[in-house]
Amino acid sequence: MISDPSAVSVTELFTIGIGPSSSHTVGPMRAAKAFAREMVDAGLVPVRVQCELFGSLSLTGRGHHSDRAVLLGLSGETPEAVDPAAIEGLIAAIGANGRLALDGRVAIDFDIERDLLFRPGFLPGHPNAMAFTATLADGSEVIRRYYSIGGGVIRQEGAEPERANRQPRYPFGSAAELLATGATEDLSIAAIVRANERAWREDAETDGFLDRVRDAMTASIERGCAATGELPGGLKVKRRARAIREKLLERGPRSDPSLVFEWVSLWALAVNEENAAGGRVVTAPTNGAAGVIPAVLRYYETFVHGATRDGVRTLLLTAAAIGMLYKKRASISAAEMGCQGEVGVACSMAAGGLVAALGGSNAQIENAAEIGMEHNLGLTCDPIGGLVQIPCIERNTMGAIKAINAAYLALHGDGRHIVSLDQVIETMRQTGKDMRSKYKETSLGGLAVNVVEC
Repeated sequence: MISDPSAVSVTELFTIGIGPSSSHTVGPMRAAKAFAREMVDAGLVPVRVQCELFGSLSLTGRGHHSDRAVLLGLSGETPEAVDPAAIEGLIAAIGANGRLALDGRVAIDFDIERDLLFRPGFLPGHPNAMAFTATLADGSEVIRRYYSIGGGVIRQEGAEPERANRQPRYPFGSAAELLATGATEDLSIAAIVRANERAWREDAETDGFLDRVRDAMTASIERGCAATGELPGGLKVKRRARAIREKLLERGPRSDPSLVFEWVSLWALAVNEENAAGGRVVTAPTNGAAGVIPAVLRYYETFVHGATRDGVRTLLLTAAAIGMLYKKRASISAAEMGCQGEVGVACSMAAGGLVAALGGSNAQIENAAEIGMEHNLGLTCDPIGGLVQIPCIERNTMGAIKAINAAYLALHGDGRHIVSLDQVIETMRQTGKDMRSKYKETSLGGLAVNVVEC
């Protein structure tokens, strides 16, 4: 069977990990883990391991916990399995002892100040770059460069992408192809994605994965709504979700139409407060935009009469198809695209997914996804203090509300519209390319320099 190197699975669009950033936390942890595993599996015991962070990882890495992620990854932890409550102790022990267990198996000396470095400048491969160097006893070195390319996905320099020998049933590289396949085969977009996922696993496994994603999204909302206190990092941002939830509960039933958008905003806020605190969230398609799809999904389950678990699965499969198009045709990395590539993409995904769950046609889904991005074009990424807090948390509430609005606008039409999803994705790509680097997750422009840190 011939493999399709451009094939993207739904499991790549939604991954369960920790905050605050998929590109800056999840990606570096995976890269460090991969490097550590390679060394230990090869029987190499370095006398020194050094990690250098470049570009956006260097400029905003401390605020995004990139340094902590590297330490955790070198120690063998993964974003999916690490216990958020144990992270502080793990990091403190490395600092106090000057040692870490490489891949959790081989103890080596490690001086955080000496061996974990934030370098100026960018590497040519990607704005999110890191280099690992293992020095062996004979003085020789093993050097690996990795790039965190968005959504927690990493690419090793000089290595072929780790693609299983798979060929999806209905490959697509554009929205036009997706719509054409749907028309020719008489399939919904969700059904196309489901058929393609059979190249990796059985339907029951895919459903189990989607259900775990849904449950993890729900859990992140509930944890965010229960927590209080200040978010870490020094900005002294107070968690608001719990207080807002209590006020909304006092105001009466959720069926009051005037409260709908407030509940949706709350759910997005709760997730991204949890993300900012380094808690467990679903990368959807990134951590910085992790609140948009959960909030829209909760809207569907709470306010849509007749909502079902199959409807949730349809929403997620359809959203994944839209996310795949952005990954293939542009990028979901804020370091490349600005926040249009994170919250904008999540809004587009959520809008199309909601239309699908509500029974809309493929053309209406494509229209909703286009609307969702069209009104996020040019959105910059300018986090104050390099923290995924201001304006990131509130930005997710706006993205969720826009997604629902886009969905109903599309459902009021018949799918025919002027601007296609492919055209708006290309516009996003061009806009991101033209956008100055200071507005792309470097904290060198925008709100990051015009607001005095507290």
